[in-house]
Amino acid sequence: MPLDDLPDWLPAWCVDRLGDEPVGVLFESRQMSAVFGLRLAGGRDVVVKAREDDGRAASCVAAQAHLAERGFPCARPLTPAVGVGTLAVHAEESRPGGEPLLGDSPEVAVRYAAVFARLMAELAGVTVAPPLPNPRWARWDHDDSGVWPAIGVLDERDQGLVPAYVVDMAARVRKRLLAADLPCVLGHADFEAQNLRWRDGEVWAVHDWDSLAWQPEAALAGAACGAFANASPPALAPIESSAAFLAAYQEVRGRRFTAEEQEVAWAASLWTAVHNARWEAVHGDTPVSCDAVRVQGAERLRRANADA
Repeated sequence: MPLDDLPDWLPAWCVDRLGDEPVGVLFESRQMSAVFGLRLAGGRDVVVKAREDDGRAASCVAAQAHLAERGFPCARPLTPAVGVGTLAVHAEESRPGGEPLLGDSPEVAVRYAAVFARLMAELAGVTVAPPLPNPRWARWDHDDSGVWPAIGVLDERDQGLVPAYVVDMAARVRKRLLAADLPCVLGHADFEAQNLRWRDGEVWAVHDWDSLAWQPEAALAGAACGAFANASPPALAPIESSAAFLAAYQEVRGRRFTAEEQEVAWAASLWTAVHNARWEAVHGDTPVSCDAVRVQGAERLRRANADA
């Protein structure tokens, strides 16, 4: 990407906030956020992230900064989240390298669970305003009408393409989750293989701190136990691997989930998958998540006490 193609505001923002202007573009990515890897005139490599300011960014960046200061493997923010028009923008250090850890076996699940438990333990010491609303794929706790949260890019498409079993499972999962009486905590709601990098058998970097959420711990761990292996396209981990993840998570955290927490975890393990299944259906994508939900859904609902 040539420098001339950067957003007009970005070079001046770098000078103002980082004391240096960009002289090279290392990479650029545009999904829910725009992410720019930049080389500054003084030789530093930095990453600048910009996303629509929905009120979440300040808390997410502050929490990421706390974890980086504590030695958790994540990029250290160099600025707080700053408003630029309708955008929330921040810069962080570049943390390149490492490889994805692929696979969805119980053995791989245990390794991911240990990282997630460490992450959650560190976040327990962070005090920030809850980053609400929660990320759209984790937003089972929405106040919108109907089963699904309002998501324009999905709502504008033909909902008749979504299989009835996906909608039914989503309704059962959401009902079970909303019935829980558990305190909310801060946690990572997009804990997937595509967002972690490993080096020499150890986790090197956890990315995507924009995706922090404010939900019960069991729901956050449950979502992670279903999605930890996700790369592209996303699917759903095998049930035995999700069980291994939850067991290892509780062991590392040093406490057992209550019966209600176990049910909430299994319910949350299915929510991300039904969201992804809906996405697949309305976009005409290969039904990877749809098939996984069809095969595994009944057992996950049973474990969630949401099968009736």
